[in-house]
Amino acid sequence: MRPSFDEMRPHPDAVREHYRRFAQWLQRQPRELMDARRQEAEMIFRRVGITFAVYGAQDDGAGTERLIPFDLIPRVIPRAEWKRMAQGLRQRVTALNRFIADVYGAQEILKAGIIPAEQVLNNAQYRPEMAGVRLPHDLYAHIAGIDLVRAANPDGSGTNYVLEDNLRVPSGVSYMLENRKMMMRLFPELFATERVAPVAHYPDLLLDTLRSVAPAGVEEPTVVVLTPGMYNSAYFEHAFLAQQMGVELVQGSDLFVQDGSVHMRTTQGPRRVDVIYRRIDDDFLDPLAFRPDSALGCAGLMQAYREGRVTLCNAVGTGIADDKSIYPYVPRMIEFYLGEKPILENVPTWQCREAESLKYVLAHLNELVVKEVHGAGGYGMLVGPGASKAEIEAFRDKLVAHPQHYIAQPTLSLSTCPTYVESGIAPRHIDLRPFVLSGAGGVQMVPGGLTRVALKEGSLVVNSSQGGGTKDTWVLEE
Repeated sequence: MRPSFDEMRPHPDAVREHYRRFAQWLQRQPRELMDARRQEAEMIFRRVGITFAVYGAQDDGAGTERLIPFDLIPRVIPRAEWKRMAQGLRQRVTALNRFIADVYGAQEILKAGIIPAEQVLNNAQYRPEMAGVRLPHDLYAHIAGIDLVRAANPDGSGTNYVLEDNLRVPSGVSYMLENRKMMMRLFPELFATERVAPVAHYPDLLLDTLRSVAPAGVEEPTVVVLTPGMYNSAYFEHAFLAQQMGVELVQGSDLFVQDGSVHMRTTQGPRRVDVIYRRIDDDFLDPLAFRPDSALGCAGLMQAYREGRVTLCNAVGTGIADDKSIYPYVPRMIEFYLGEKPILENVPTWQCREAESLKYVLAHLNELVVKEVHGAGGYGMLVGPGASKAEIEAFRDKLVAHPQHYIAQPTLSLSTCPTYVESGIAPRHIDLRPFVLSGAGGVQMVPGGLTRVALKEGSLVVNSSQGGGTKDTWVLEE
């Protein structure tokens, strides 16, 4: 595996131009001051309640609440680089929306043989209930979180790859916003010397996006955020976004369907709901359509949705486009639907359902990252170079038994960014999750996104649920 691309330094004695002013500032900061600022950030985050539930941390599986560690050193992206990233993100999300509309409609991409039909129609994420359902503006994934990583090239440059597409209920944007607020509070002098593109307007963009996809004929749409409740790992984000947008935060028990429309209970009586930003998985949305034992959803919601009386964001069935078995086909989707070459590259991927690919993967397990096609949050995966022989052999048995459940990729050495850890400043691996909004007015996003950092030395797993932290992400305007 090649040495990692260092976001700040091309080699130990030099600093990249877009980090120059920040590096000079950092060099002047006493260790005692940085320690005090880190403690201040932790105290504020704890007081505000910015926590995340870590499941599997205890034997009872109940999960534990903890702070997501916040790092004081930002990830900095020059304007020209972000511009190209943003073009690639718009292109990719546009094609993914076209794909979802197609597979629930005419299925042209399946008829053309670009993607095997059985891989879509027999996929657990494909929802037959959505077949033939037309949505406002043919948009399904209104909010997308696209995970980007950078890997080093032989000449020392770096290439950005799309690692995953998150189109169901992507989370993390609240941490992006809170990280920026924290950096501006702790180090206001930095924002006087650096022209950092703002992100605080994201809730306004989100609300505009949600309103723009309301059912036809609704002039002043009522928008709500639907949460599973306070015990959900991302509840802080649900409440935060509702508050920032100035809309109601509701649970399934607050909603009911009457005369074909969805209403919420209020102290002034029932109020019609037009757009639901739902943070609940498909299976739990409506006990009449999906899991009958769900107490999280609203009975009759799916019927009202199919009849165009309410808009769900994201749409039911978007999971078919972020399933990891569909990921390898996204570059071909872009060419098929848009007639363009992909701007952002995929990571090379072996589909274990294919005999030759499985043979290769089994022979190289110690070199590869193997993921469950329906997995998320860093669970259910094998990082070959960091696994023990026993772990590799146990995973081999799973692969042989159910190869169709897995894909494999080379172990990319994710780029590193200087990070303030207990021992001082040290490189740690990072990724980037920009949040891409698709509404009636087109595709838009705030500059940057959520930078996640693997705080454990040498670790490539950045997920918050597995102990990762976050950084502020700066896109420079000059």
